[in-house]
Amino acid sequence: MARAGRAAGATPPARTFSFPHRDASGRVVSMVELTTVALVGIVIALAAVVVVDGITSLLGLGDFGGASGWLTLILPGLIFFDDLRAWAGYGIRFVVAIVGAAAAIGVGLVVASLANSWPPVISGALGAAAAVIVYSPIWYFGVRWLTGDSHGEAA
Repeated sequence: MARAGRAAGATPPARTFSFPHRDASGRVVSMVELTTVALVGIVIALAAVVVVDGITSLLGLGDFGGASGWLTLILPGLIFFDDLRAWAGYGIRFVVAIVGAAAAIGVGLVVASLANSWPPVISGALGAAAAVIVYSPIWYFGVRWLTGDSHGEAA
């Protein structure tokens, strides 16, 4: 027997899973989720860089571990860029992004230099992870504070 309001044989619409969760404008709704997905992106990218580095070392094109771990910022960069696009209409978003990137890269470089005894792929990935940890709250809270658009969240 069909439910009221639904045609017989019709299936309910599929639910899609999105992580990090976003509001109607496409903005990430949780700083913890933003940071988590960016750090997971670093781990995934690190695995890819290690595989490519291993292949190039097997081909005799370099030493294993010699690839730059900073390449792991590619996936988090795409996540942050997507959130930057979602804040269209607010020019101040570029200031927040630049200030956050400067602070994050500075801290990341310090962390990477402290780990310089490790291979570049590891020290760079550690620097990239530190950069994500610094950039996420600057971006998330900074853009909401400077735009005054918190969507009901305490900024």
